[in-house]
Amino acid sequence: MATPPVEKPVPDERTGLRRVLISSFAGTSIEWYDFFLFGSAAALVFPHVFFPGSDPATGTLLSFATYAVAFLARPLGGIVFGRMGDVVGRKKALIATLFLAGGGTFLMGCLPGYDAIGVTAPVLLVLLRLVQGLGLGGEWAGAVTLSAEHAEAGGKRHRRGILTSWTQLGVPAGNLVAVAALTAASTALPDEAFLSWGWRLPFLASAALVAAGWWMRVKVEESPLFEAAEPARAPIREVLSTHWRQVLLTVGMRIASDVSYYVFAVFALAYLSGTLGLPRDWGLYAVIVGSVLQLAVIPASAAASDRYGRRPVYIAGSLAVAAGALVAWPMIETRSLAGVLAAVSIGLVAQAVMYGPMAAFITELYSTRLRCSGSSFGYQIAGIAGGAPAPLIAALLVDRFHTTTAVSLYVVATALIAALSAYLAKETRWNRLDQDTGAPSPAPAVAPATGEPS
Repeated sequence: MATPPVEKPVPDERTGLRRVLISSFAGTSIEWYDFFLFGSAAALVFPHVFFPGSDPATGTLLSFATYAVAFLARPLGGIVFGRMGDVVGRKKALIATLFLAGGGTFLMGCLPGYDAIGVTAPVLLVLLRLVQGLGLGGEWAGAVTLSAEHAEAGGKRHRRGILTSWTQLGVPAGNLVAVAALTAASTALPDEAFLSWGWRLPFLASAALVAAGWWMRVKVEESPLFEAAEPARAPIREVLSTHWRQVLLTVGMRIASDVSYYVFAVFALAYLSGTLGLPRDWGLYAVIVGSVLQLAVIPASAAASDRYGRRPVYIAGSLAVAAGALVAWPMIETRSLAGVLAAVSIGLVAQAVMYGPMAAFITELYSTRLRCSGSSFGYQIAGIAGGAPAPLIAALLVDRFHTTTAVSLYVVATALIAALSAYLAKETRWNRLDQDTGAPSPAPAVAPATGEPS
C-alpha cells in the first residue's frame, strides 16, 4: 500500500506574524548596521584613509559628500525593489536588498586606502556606497509592508503601530551595534593600528550578519494580502498618477526625521572631535546612549499612536524635535562629557517619538497593490532632501556662521514642515489594508480601558 505524501505543516497566523516581525527587525538591523558603520567611519576614519592630502575640514567635507551619495541611490533602490515587492513579492525583494547592502559593506572592508592605490580608492568607495544605498533603498518599505499586511491578515489591525515599529527598532539597533563595534576597535587599538586596519574589522563582520539575516528571511511566509491582490504592472507610474498627494505628504513628514537623526548621529561625531577637539570616543558613547533610549521610546510612541492616532503622536514628535534642537546644541558647547551625552540623547529621543508611528502611518496611506512602491518612493525621495545633505549642510552652516545656532534653526525648520505635513494627512489608524482603494474605514467602537476595538 502506497504511503501518502507527508504534507508540510503550515505555521499558524501567530507563528507566521512572529517570524515576520523577528526577521524584519533582524534584517533591518543588519542593513542599518552596514549603513551607519559607513557614517561613523566617514566622520572618524575616512578623512585619514581616503582623503589624506586634504586639510582636516576639507577631508571631513569630502568624506560626508561620499557618505551622501548613498541617498542618491536609495530612491533608485526604492523604485527597483518597490516594484519587485509589488510585482514579484515582498519576501524576494527583502532577500535581495539584504545581500546587496551587506555585500557592499564587506567589500569596503577589503578596499585599499589612498596611500595604496591613489584616487582609485575613494572612487571605489563611492561605488560601493552606491551599492549600499541601492540595497537600503528597498529595505524599509518591504519590511514594514510585510509586517503591516501580516498584522492585518492576523486580525491585529488595532496593533499595527506597535507591530510595524519592530522594523523601526532596526535603525537604533543597527546604529548601536555599528558604533559599538567601531568604538571597541578604536579603544582596543592604538590610533595607528586602528586607522591602518582596525576599522576594517566591523566592515568584514557584515558577512556573518548577512548570512544570519538570510537564514531568518527564507523562513518567512509571503504576505497573504499581496497573494490575494492583483499585481500592478507599472507601480511607480500608477503611484504618481493616483497617490501623488500621499507621496508629497510622505516626503514632508520624513524630512525632519532624517535631518534630526543624521545631524546628531553623524555630524555631531565630526564636530565634537574635529571642531571642538574633544575625545573621539565621547561622540560614540553619546550615540550609544541615545540609541539605547530609542529602543524604548520607539515602541512606546508607536503604541501611543495605536491608542490616540497617528497624527497627534507624529505632530508631538515633530515639535519635540524642534524643541530638542534648540536646547541640545548649547549643551554640546559646554564641552563636558555630561553635556555631550545629554545633548545627543535629547536629539535622538525626540526623533524617536516621531519615528515610532512612522512605519504604520506611511504604509497605511497606500493601497495593497502599490504599497511597496508608494511608501518606498516617498520615503527615499525624502532622504535626498533630508538625510543626504544634513551632515554636509550642518558642517557648512558652522563654517559659515561659526555657531551651532544655525544648525538648531535648520532642524527646527524641517520639524515644522513635518508637523504641517502630518496635520494635512488623514488619520489612518483604522484603514483597512486589505482594500485596494486605500480608503479609510469607519473607526470601530473603542474600549475606553484599552483603546482597542470592542
